[in-house]
Amino acid sequence: MEQISFGTDGWRATLDTFTDERVRIVGQAVADYLGEEGFDDPVVVGYDARETSEGFAESLAEVLSGNGFDVYLPERDRPTPLVAWAIVERGCSGALMVTASHNPPEYNGVKFIPDDGAPALPEVTDRIMENLREPEFLPEEERGSVERVDLVSDHFAHARELVDADLSGMTVVYDAMHGSGRGVTDELLESAGAEVVRIRCDEDPTFGGSSPEPDEHNLQELIRTVKEEEADLGVANDGDADRIGVVTPERGMLDENLFYAAIYDYLLESDEGPAVRTVSTTFLIDRIAEAHGQEVVETAVGFKWVAQAMQESDALIGGEESGGFSIRGHIREKDGVLMALLAGAAASEESLDDRVDRLTAEHGEIHAGKVSLDCPDAEKGRVLSDLEGEIPEEVAGEGVEKTVTVDGFKLLLEDGSWLLVRPSGTEPKMRVYAESSSEEKLERLLEAGRELVEPVI
Repeated sequence: MEQISFGTDGWRATLDTFTDERVRIVGQAVADYLGEEGFDDPVVVGYDARETSEGFAESLAEVLSGNGFDVYLPERDRPTPLVAWAIVERGCSGALMVTASHNPPEYNGVKFIPDDGAPALPEVTDRIMENLREPEFLPEEERGSVERVDLVSDHFAHARELVDADLSGMTVVYDAMHGSGRGVTDELLESAGAEVVRIRCDEDPTFGGSSPEPDEHNLQELIRTVKEEEADLGVANDGDADRIGVVTPERGMLDENLFYAAIYDYLLESDEGPAVRTVSTTFLIDRIAEAHGQEVVETAVGFKWVAQAMQESDALIGGEESGGFSIRGHIREKDGVLMALLAGAAASEESLDDRVDRLTAEHGEIHAGKVSLDCPDAEKGRVLSDLEGEIPEEVAGEGVEKTVTVDGFKLLLEDGSWLLVRPSGTEPKMRVYAESSSEEKLERLLEAGRELVEPVI
């Protein structure tokens, strides 16, 4: 049990540690938590495209049903957002999702999603950790049922109702990266009228030998195909399709910050409301919001905090620079399937390249980047404490106007640029983020951040 560390994104580990016995222990902990809270409605158990995922999901279903819960299993691997939507649509107690998201194929993971379909907050995951124990089953006659169900149809109907998209005449290239978005995101786009060109939409539990992470390095084939097909848009999902990567004809890989700005701008054409963004996400969102008389809520990194702020502020959209977004009217969970349809809807009215050009002409260019520095998890607290006494009065020649401590240290500079230092929540690293008005200034800021942090580590 000491090998299990169950946070908001659940527990992820390599398969030498992520064993069936330990997965069953997590299942029992969730069953106990739900029982303590008085939940007795069915539980959804979903799983991604990894070779071991379905077997782990069946083990979780056995433990939950052994504790009296009826269980819904999808008929095959399905995206995390479809599992989260099924909780709300079917009135369930919650869900367990077997996925290691964008991690390499030698990893797997499991996370708990509460009854509102939003990410679990620490008070929930702490309770689950306290409940870790060997499974214990009820008598046969008191156990629940396990049923295979369709999770796609309800999500499709909701997505098409929420996003009014007519993609007739558009060509969209879709890259599933061999993940659970295959046969889901592409078919949703087709249902809205798009001609879809598919790449990496075959089943491959090794993800072609790499990580299903939709970054520029991994999406070169998508970038080439968009140009070759003279497509209007390219879309990729990560392994469990809760995140999105977007490719445009002119820019190639579209920075997630710019994609967020384009989508918020598009939504504001017909609606209004605040935007929620993490501390590492672009200030361009703030400028667009101000131009429309709207507010922006800044949160710590992690979609759980975005989701919480979306509820509190009735936000129109919430997102983060790593490609996770949701919108008002939907569950407060990252949904790369829905966002693909929304990206198509926005591009059908004005190309994303043109929209971004217009926004940066009006509000100024943004160049964002980050570097990662190795730092043992046990040292992160000390590093932050030491940094508190090392905050400079200027960075890369720009005066520090304000220091924000929502998550690590964010130095707001006099020219409108910023530098952020924070510990990674998923890896033994410190992250240095920066944003500025030019690539040259960005590189200077990132180097200054590196020089600030490395001596302290």
